Amino acid sequence: MFPRPTRPNQPAPPFDALAARRLRAALAMSPEHVAHGLRTSYGLPYVTADLVVAWERGHVSPTSPELGALAGVLWCSPGELIGRPRTLREHRIARGLAPEDVARAAGLELPAYLHMEDGVWRGTERQSAALAELLKLSLPDFVTVTGREAKLAEMLRSAVTTRWQGYVRPVAKTVPLDRRLLEDSLQQLHQDYQGQMIASLSWGTTSSASESSDAGRDFLERIVDHFWAAVQDNSA
Repeated sequence: MFPRPTRPNQPAPPFDALAARRLRAALAMSPEHVAHGLRTSYGLPYVTADLVVAWERGHVSPTSPELGALAGVLWCSPGELIGRPRTLREHRIARGLAPEDVARAAGLELPAYLHMEDGVWRGTERQSAALAELLKLSLPDFVTVTGREAKLAEMLRSAVTTRWQGYVRPVAKTVPLDRRLLEDSLQQLHQDYQGQMIASLSWGTTSSASESSDAGRDFLERIVDHFWAAVQDNSA
């Protein structure tokens, strides 16, 4: 429908269609104005007003080069046009950085960095620290983009369903937190989960017990989110 030049088969970054439309309207630009800017200033001859409208309606998402060019036309940062970044590549795009910039800052050869960006981050501690600083990563984002979230989730599920004290050291190796803060957060997480399970045993009706069991499963599925909430609560 909208012909584009051949590009590597990479997923499009998360795109905030409403933000794109809002930014365009604030500049009093029409879709044709945006398309014209993308064609003349950014070398995207195939972009039409219809394609811009399709982006804004969420029918299609711009590719990484298109998103960067669109940010230029709308006088904003790429980060203002995307949803919450989840992957290393999405965080890089949100910061408006080229792969070469990140590779150089982390002390990696470009092919090695690109391989990690498409797969699993395997940088050293120094390289990981440089990555976090350059991309302004929060600790939860750092854990996610470096591929540690799945391992963290597994340990947290074990911690809340057994004895949390035995998981302080393993979790600390994955998440660099103050030990007291980590202990308080794991204890709170354990209490929250066990509280739901005890409630399910004390409720008399089958439907109530079933609802509690469902809540327990949901808690375990979202265990990482609950963990970061506990860390925030205990660090306040």
